[in-house]
Amino acid sequence: MTNPDMPRHLEVKYGDQTVAAAEVTTANCPAGTARTWLHATSPHVPRGLRANLVDAVMDLPEVQASTRLEAAIPLGDSELLERLRERTTDAVTRPAGSTALLDANIPEGVHRGDRDHQPRDRGDREDL
Repeated sequence: MTNPDMPRHLEVKYGDQTVAAAEVTTANCPAGTARTWLHATSPHVPRGLRANLVDAVMDLPEVQASTRLEAAIPLGDSELLERLRERTTDAVTRPAGSTALLDANIPEGVHRGDRDHQPRDRGDREDL
């Protein structure tokens, strides 16, 4: 298990190419809050891979142990936003330049459940 105070870097790959990535931290956040920045590295990402990135973030132990999520995503990325809303409650979004900010509650004990996803402990980078 990695240190929950250290930022985590997650990547989703399509073949050998990274198509989406996220940074996740609980350090320097209000108690019980996880922060994440998610983005696609290409505008042409096959449908579903961005949602996989959200699932990987939400399934991290330090995120599951949190009660609030603060997320930054590219404005207009409907797949990331839709999946974040599915995995959280009471989500509020607002634009901030070219970014959308989401503040939401993390439901207690909610896991994706439709696939066996366990983030791998590989230092500060994870490929999914």
